[in-house]
Amino acid sequence: MRKNRLLVLCALGVITGTDAVAKMQKDMVTTVACYTATSRYVITDYGAIGDSKTLNTTFIQAAIDACANNGGGTLVLPKGIFMSGSLFLKPGVNIEFLEGAVLKGSTDINDYPKINTRIEGHFEPWRAALINGDSVHHLRITGPGTLDGSGAPFWKEFYDRRNADKGTTNLNVERPRLTFLQNSTDIHISGVTYLNSGFWNLHMYRCQHVVVEYCRFQAPSGPKPYHHAPSSDGMDVDCSQDIAIRHCFFSVGDDCIALKGSKGPLAMEDKGGSPVERIEISDCIFEAGGGIVTFGSEATIVRNVVVQRCTTLGPTVLRLKLRPDTPQQYENITMNDITMIDAHDIFKVSPWTQYFDLKGQPAPRALVRNIKISNVHGSGASLGQITGHEQAAIKDILVQDVDVQFKTTDMQVGDVQNLRFKNVKVNGKALTAPAPKTSVAKTNQ
Repeated sequence: MRKNRLLVLCALGVITGTDAVAKMQKDMVTTVACYTATSRYVITDYGAIGDSKTLNTTFIQAAIDACANNGGGTLVLPKGIFMSGSLFLKPGVNIEFLEGAVLKGSTDINDYPKINTRIEGHFEPWRAALINGDSVHHLRITGPGTLDGSGAPFWKEFYDRRNADKGTTNLNVERPRLTFLQNSTDIHISGVTYLNSGFWNLHMYRCQHVVVEYCRFQAPSGPKPYHHAPSSDGMDVDCSQDIAIRHCFFSVGDDCIALKGSKGPLAMEDKGGSPVERIEISDCIFEAGGGIVTFGSEATIVRNVVVQRCTTLGPTVLRLKLRPDTPQQYENITMNDITMIDAHDIFKVSPWTQYFDLKGQPAPRALVRNIKISNVHGSGASLGQITGHEQAAIKDILVQDVDVQFKTTDMQVGDVQNLRFKNVKVNGKALTAPAPKTSVAKTNQ
């Protein structure tokens, strides 16, 4: 099966070693380079050694600081494996990875200082990411190099702790993200491989006008505990707007692309929160992960999301996590031209109670509306599930022009208003939309 999937990926042109994709990456790097300052700061000129053993945090940070102090420019990583702890970008500093360049995260958690940072829908003292940027407007990060999180020791510690104590949460075991960017506009990331992150790969909070393209997000997705990367989301779009994700490849141990915000019964009052909106996901391949795009688990308002010309070799097409302890509004979702190759389901819309806490407040309401999924073909498991919790209203869902081969024609539908099927065929049989049921589904974690 793995071999067959690799053949499919090669045919689709997503293996970065192919001439076509290499050319696209080269063209993109050339294009983005036009936007950057001409001053270049090569990290080896500041003492960095690419032997995969030397801790280069101080040397690389010195290059970043020199670049910023001299009016900005481009931080250059040449060929080599440069081990480092947390780095902090400054305005005007771009990053260019030359071919063969690897920025490899240290496996010592103490090389990532504890700072007050945004994580899982709130701020708390937690470990900084490998690359951090605040108010880094017009940032350019270009490949074809690699960010390697050296995640295995962090994953092992998490599963060891959870096996000893089932109540262990994600944040009980500190693990660094690969990249965290906040309060920034006009960001372009191209041609970079995100590999084996200890936690989330690319987390953006309160960012606008972002393009991420020709990137790869990879972490193990095999059997737990030691062949699986927990919380290895590919991208987390948190309270951000006008985000384009194009021509990327995802094979991770958690959600491929997660749209996030605040959580809890008072989430709408979060002064730092804002809707996730105007998101475009196009021409991407999803080999492993929870879903092509997942709303939640911590999220409030997510709207105006377009997914088009994407292929899934496993992940569910649309995953909506409905938290009974958080007011949520998910609306205006369009998914078109989706290819499924031995994939899971089209829908997984269901309650999500992980770390449930009403904080003494009444249960808030949720609204899901205006979803259109069209032009779906290929093979998978089933149409899936659309159910809510007691305070959730789900309505106006259109499934159109679907012709697929599934293991079953069954679909679990709760209290859904105006679910419509138009030209939907499963295993050659035309289907009508299932009648809604008023029973509430069991919660998922």
